[in-house]
Amino acid sequence: MSLQSGSSYQEVYLLPLNDNGAPDVPGGYIYLPPPTNYPYMVRFAIEGTSSICRQGSLWVNIPAPGELFRRDRFQEFKLNPDFNHTIEIDIPVLVAGAFAFYTTYSPLPELSLSSGSAHTPTRTETYYIDVCPRLTLNGDALPLDALSIFSVISKFMGEYPTDWDKHLRGIGQRGYNMVHFTPLMERGSSNSPYSIYDQLQFDHVCFPNGEADVAEMVAKMEREHGLLGLTDVVWNHTADNSMWLQEHPEAGYSAETAPWLESALELDDALLKFGKDLGALGFPTLLNNVGDLLLIMDGIKKHVISDLRLWEFYVVDVVRDATATTEAWIAGSITFPDGGFGAGSIEGVKDWPLKSKADFLLQGKFFGIRVLGGRYHRAIDPRVGAGILTAMFGRYDDQDAGAPDEAAAYNEMTKILDELNLSFYREYDADTAEVLEQIFNRVKYLRLDDHGPKLGEINSRNPLIESYFTRLPLNETTQRHSSKSLALVNNGWVWNADAMRDNAGPDSRTYLRREVIVWGDCVKLRYGKSPDDNPFLWDFMAKYTRLMATYFAGFRIDNCHSTPLVVAEYLLDEARKVRPNLAVFAELFTGSEEMDFVFVERLGLSALIREAMQAWSTGELSRLVHRHGGRPIGSFEVDEVFEGETQQQSVGQLTNGNVSPKREAIRRIKESPVHALFMDCTHDNEVPAQKRDARDTLPNAALISMCASATGSVMGYDEIYPKLVDLVHEKRLYTSTFSDQEVVIGGGIGGIGGIKKLLNQIHTMMGKDDYDETHIRHEGEYVTIHRVHRRSRKGFFLIAHTAFPGSGNGNGGLSPVHLTGTKAKLLGSWILEVDASDAAKTAVLDDKKHLKGLPSRVVDLPGIKLDSATDEIVIAVPEHFPPGSIALFQTWIPGAEHSEGLDQFVTSGAKEAMKSLDLVDLNSLLYRCEPEERDLSDGGDGVYDIPNFRPLEYAGLQGWWSVLRDVVQHNKLGHPLCNHLRDGQWALDYIIGRLERIAKLDGFQRLHKPAVWLRDRFDAIRKLPSFLLPRYFALVIQTAYKAAWDHGVELMSDNVRNGQGFLQSLAMVSVQMTGYMKSASLWPAQSTPCMAAGLPHFTSSWARCWGRDIFISLRGLFLGTGRYADAKEHILAFASVLKHGMIPNLLNGGKLPRYNSRDSIWFFLQNLQDYTKMVPNGSEFLQEKVSRRFLPYDDTWFEHDDPRAYSTTSTIEDIIQEALQRHATGLSFIEANAGPELDSQMKPEGFRIDVKVDWETGLIFGGNQYNCGTWMDKMGESERAGSKGIPGTPRDGAAIEITGLLYSTLVWVAQLHKQGKYQYQGVKTSDGKNITFQEWALRIEQSFEHCYYVPKDPKADGQYDVNPAVVNRRGIYKDLYKSGKEYEDYQLRANFPIAMTVAPQLFTPSKAFDALTLADSVLRGPTGMATLDPADLQYRPYYNNSEDSTDFTTSKGRNYHQGPEWLWPTGFFLRALLKFDLMRRRTSEERTEAFQQVTRRLAGCKKAIHDSPWAGLAELTNKNGEYCADSSPTQAWSAGCLIDLFYDAKELSVD
Repeated sequence: MSLQSGSSYQEVYLLPLNDNGAPDVPGGYIYLPPPTNYPYMVRFAIEGTSSICRQGSLWVNIPAPGELFRRDRFQEFKLNPDFNHTIEIDIPVLVAGAFAFYTTYSPLPELSLSSGSAHTPTRTETYYIDVCPRLTLNGDALPLDALSIFSVISKFMGEYPTDWDKHLRGIGQRGYNMVHFTPLMERGSSNSPYSIYDQLQFDHVCFPNGEADVAEMVAKMEREHGLLGLTDVVWNHTADNSMWLQEHPEAGYSAETAPWLESALELDDALLKFGKDLGALGFPTLLNNVGDLLLIMDGIKKHVISDLRLWEFYVVDVVRDATATTEAWIAGSITFPDGGFGAGSIEGVKDWPLKSKADFLLQGKFFGIRVLGGRYHRAIDPRVGAGILTAMFGRYDDQDAGAPDEAAAYNEMTKILDELNLSFYREYDADTAEVLEQIFNRVKYLRLDDHGPKLGEINSRNPLIESYFTRLPLNETTQRHSSKSLALVNNGWVWNADAMRDNAGPDSRTYLRREVIVWGDCVKLRYGKSPDDNPFLWDFMAKYTRLMATYFAGFRIDNCHSTPLVVAEYLLDEARKVRPNLAVFAELFTGSEEMDFVFVERLGLSALIREAMQAWSTGELSRLVHRHGGRPIGSFEVDEVFEGETQQQSVGQLTNGNVSPKREAIRRIKESPVHALFMDCTHDNEVPAQKRDARDTLPNAALISMCASATGSVMGYDEIYPKLVDLVHEKRLYTSTFSDQEVVIGGGIGGIGGIKKLLNQIHTMMGKDDYDETHIRHEGEYVTIHRVHRRSRKGFFLIAHTAFPGSGNGNGGLSPVHLTGTKAKLLGSWILEVDASDAAKTAVLDDKKHLKGLPSRVVDLPGIKLDSATDEIVIAVPEHFPPGSIALFQTWIPGAEHSEGLDQFVTSGAKEAMKSLDLVDLNSLLYRCEPEERDLSDGGDGVYDIPNFRPLEYAGLQGWWSVLRDVVQHNKLGHPLCNHLRDGQWALDYIIGRLERIAKLDGFQRLHKPAVWLRDRFDAIRKLPSFLLPRYFALVIQTAYKAAWDHGVELMSDNVRNGQGFLQSLAMVSVQMTGYMKSASLWPAQSTPCMAAGLPHFTSSWARCWGRDIFISLRGLFLGTGRYADAKEHILAFASVLKHGMIPNLLNGGKLPRYNSRDSIWFFLQNLQDYTKMVPNGSEFLQEKVSRRFLPYDDTWFEHDDPRAYSTTSTIEDIIQEALQRHATGLSFIEANAGPELDSQMKPEGFRIDVKVDWETGLIFGGNQYNCGTWMDKMGESERAGSKGIPGTPRDGAAIEITGLLYSTLVWVAQLHKQGKYQYQGVKTSDGKNITFQEWALRIEQSFEHCYYVPKDPKADGQYDVNPAVVNRRGIYKDLYKSGKEYEDYQLRANFPIAMTVAPQLFTPSKAFDALTLADSVLRGPTGMATLDPADLQYRPYYNNSEDSTDFTTSKGRNYHQGPEWLWPTGFFLRALLKFDLMRRRTSEERTEAFQQVTRRLAGCKKAIHDSPWAGLAELTNKNGEYCADSSPTQAWSAGCLIDLFYDAKELSVD
């Protein structure tokens, strides 16, 4: 939705955290916009009993109002657990920067029988929030993507201020708005701007007055030329002649500060000496071919490698260590390892091979194993060596003449050490081979390769090698330091280096192995890990950084990939203290996007520098432009905004959902790429005249200017300089036509400045106004780019004919361009003509004083054709449109703006349109699957079928949104739905036509307003070009869907309204399942909304309303959501058809009810009990009267239109009593209309229903081996397998859940009687005896565990009714008692938690919890509970109802309840687990853990309902949560039973 400008909304960015504390944000990168004068909020949203809430705290270092940012100062927010709500913590964002957060908590232990558990504090990894800086230019905001940056090398700018003013004026007039300066500080001996002599002094040649001149220049740039300043910061190195190095050599890497470099230094010294002595040694000093180089390489091997004895840095000193070890053995200074000598005994050591003995020494306390030091730095621990000698020879005894002497021990240790050194010699060999390879390749490149500099003769000016070290001069200052500290490592770069590893650090040998491409004028700086490691250096560079931030709006971090992250973080923090809104750019060469991302998020980089000149072809250039161009045209609106209500909060206040109203604009954090500064050319890469064709300067620049990112160029590019300017050796000064005259838009001589002015103006305007959608097309030598505003649809279109080598002069054959639904105006077409002849280049390059461009001119290019058709514009280039040409157009779409703005219009008013709907109306608006839709339309209409995709799950909005959600989130513009919308408007017609037809039906008139709202919005977007229809269609559907969903939640109870999103998703299943049907109702002569058991299989006619399903679901879907009237109507309907003391399993509208389920009545009675307790004044319902379909206490069957039907009434109290009384006296009947027409699979014996009470135990028994009267009701159907008429799970006898439900009912009515709310005291048995409800309940209580429990210890079998021969598992509760097949009693199934939930008094808590933990490990799957123990021989976990095999157990799906994992028992299992876990908990922390254990077990269901296109939970899955094709994809009880859990949790948390 869009919010009106100027509205008083608090802007909130929602940041959900996953169970592990990680941000739940697409792509994982949290990038937020610049803060304004009024701060926005980041709202951390954490599920109330997430794992991180266990002794949890959220730590955030975003500074509070009035505080300065400190990276190490984190504010703590306690995470107070709350099962039913989401914890929300609001943090105001007032400043830009890179901020961090993490959580600390005690990990949730595994579920165990022990109630107490140790708390082990754990910290998550650190996550980052990057807040974009807010740049301003002369008081106006300048977004990063609106930047047009111009690079200059300061030493070529001429005299200050005259030449500088001239150039800066010309830059500003060309439409650039920021100037990038290479370092402006005093330069070192090489004169490179990046080799800084003094970081605290500006270059006195450029700025005679130093800092004052810079301050004046920066102010004048912005005031007079409209330019901000950007400068390089160089943190990695300093000039080799920086005077402060002599005072502080510890700032660099030396053999003193980095002893592991000693070998590299000695090698460097030896190579320099060898190069100096080449002639004297008889080697060639001028290399003419590879043969000469090979002679030198032979000399290096002999005079350097061999003479240097480098191997001594690798190996142990055998004599030293053998002597020390022998002496330790003699002295008895022995160390034995903690684990002994492995699997063998000490006596076996003498038989070990030498390799094993050497490995043993390495695994002991070995010195220098990973890091090189000085010669023979590596050494063994003599005491460990003495341990081996003792194992081999025994302890030294000089009194024993027969004992081994020290010579034997010494000789043995010598052999072991020689063996140990073998691996070190191999290590040395590998390194020296690499040294020689690197030297060979480098010398070859420098002196022989055609693409190298061919340095010529080897002499003191051009030595054989580039030294890796700067040797500080010996003088009065340096003499105060150790000689080892005076040779400092030079900086450089390494191919494919790990950006996170210090190449001069202890774990790197790049300097020894000569792998560094060294910069001899730069000393690498050694920071260490914190300021404590090098106080002077950190302080000195912080001063330098703060100085730069004082004057410059942005930094370019030089060599960022080699800057230690901790250093860059520290120095940027220092800079942001001075300038909070600092833009930071960097060029990274990490070699991986993942590593780039680490730098970006930790440093808060504004953009990474990317360069178009890296493209080697038109196709590659097109790819780069596409990458940085912006989102595709017609992209979906992912910046989801919705209204919320909250209270005025203090900083970081936890809301837990209980708030008072205040308007908010809540935004979901959208996926953000790493931003780019896209340069047409940089100051250190070759120009088009070198890499391509000089004419490509214009099309290349135009393409980059059209991109939706910051863009940039360099002095000399617009001027067509013939080659890259050498920033080290070049001495000439800049010249530019555009610095000497007024720059006007259009063609002219001296370069492309006039066109650049137009391009930069357009680029800045598009960046400011958020033109963020583009379409890029590549055809041959052409690239076209169309960039538009996503709301106004205004835009600019560019045709660029690139000029790569071999382009020729033809027009390249661009096909006519068709812009659908678009109008266009030509702004201009131009061609760049360049004299790139050798003579012209020579003339320019021979100028001794000035840098000049090649002779060039930009001229108008006529002949562009624009043909306007009815619904498109066709653009064609003329015959003469050679490489180097561009054409630029302004575009717009007539009628794209509604009077309020199209986006504003289509996203407004939905809430108002929905406000009169009730929940049944929402069923039609949001849902209705195929059978439901056919039913309502008398077979005329079904769900929409998307071509080349599939039919939707629902005809309503949920059907569309289930598809669009993923399409929108991932911008899948090529999805079949998008293609279908572009092809025609049938989808719009369907949605409107359907809703308008429904709104005309009786009872559905309230849907007229949503229908009108949708028609108005669809009419507004019908006028758009077809390529925009997917975007706006999605926007309309998303808006309507969200408004309908929110309204549905608003109509429910407080616990749903204020509950977490998962609970709300579950609650909306009640809307999904409850609606009007022509073929189904609760009453035979009255149409009422009724609950479906599941979709789409159980939707219409007799298959919709199942007594058992409804009363397993009703507590959650109706009572738990506040739908009390719907609950009451369903209870009354089933009460009206009570017969045989049972309610029907199949209601069939009361016309043909079927009474074949023994458990349905008990779930019904449990729901009655729940109704009286959960609904206000619910006990009054007991006196509600209901008309009876059949006569009370009379089994006579008659039709629904018989005069006797509904002729009598009973109160609900009477209904309860009749059910209990009929069971007390026993039931025995054959189903009415028994036979094949009623059930074609049933054997005759199966139609007989027998139920009786065993008054010894109080248990109710029923059923037989040919029917299946509980919820596990799959009848065998396969004649081929011989299973027809034989149930998969008959479950006759006393089913444990029925026993629990019976007991619960008896306790309830006994209590009601005691309270005077229930007139009956008890029942009469079949032999005429009266028994009170309390007595009946007591008999069950006294016998329950004796009948059902299987003890863990066989010794206790005598206390229970157990047959040890049949026991499969112990510590369980039987599923059945005295069934027809004894082994079925002992099967572990997921039914016992039902009894535990409703009748916890029957269970010994410790035994119950033990059984639950067993079920947790054995039965619980990712979402459902296995219906049978996997250890059972009957376990068959894959359900396939269509299987027609000879397998008796699985054919025709007979294993429906023999292993597949059903979801509704999960609710009862978790309810039982929570109840019994809380019973053993004593402290608040322990109780919280119980809730968290439950939360952890909901993860699979949360993912399932989120991912399901049905927006519900499935009936069942196969093993381990695998998809089951024959399952209903959304089932009423699967969701309802989990809502029950949330209701229980709320009640138990109060307790």
